[in-house]
Amino acid sequence: MADFDWPWQYKFPPFFSIQPNIETRKKQLEAWCTLVLTYQKHMKQYNLDVNEAQNSELFYNKQLNRRLNLDAMYTVLEELRKRGNLEWKDKNRSACTLMWRSPAEWGNMIYSWISSRAMNNTVCTLFELSEGEDSVGQDFHGLDKGILLRALKSLEAEGKAEVIDFDGNEGVKFF
Repeated sequence: MADFDWPWQYKFPPFFSIQPNIETRKKQLEAWCTLVLTYQKHMKQYNLDVNEAQNSELFYNKQLNRRLNLDAMYTVLEELRKRGNLEWKDKNRSACTLMWRSPAEWGNMIYSWISSRAMNNTVCTLFELSEGEDSVGQDFHGLDKGILLRALKSLEAEGKAEVIDFDGNEGVKFF
């Protein structure tokens, strides 16, 4: 995997402290949200454990010896939640799912791929879609199962697919 291209702000020590000026804070939170989503996308990670993330390179720049403190992390994560890019997995807000695309966007991407391969009116397992050899190189390859199911449910709502369960395996029929 290619090295991540850190934004200029990441090398700027004040970036790691939530700024008191409202306008500056808005720009800072925008930069943090973009950074978190871009980083997660680059790493193909959909889940974040808050305790582990505190020491990750995302929130801790070792070269500067600067770290976003826990309260500031929650400020950034809450902003992502408000924007619809984050969902908490628990009431304690210790783990979350991050989405750089909406489930509908993922669904449309999957459906376009299915249509381009003339696979309409076929059944695929969820494993085939997200882990199969045919999907290697597609943005949705390796997609988190929860997000994949939500993407397929969005297609189901549009009448483009039906999520099915057969012999204990989950799959989807595309129309």
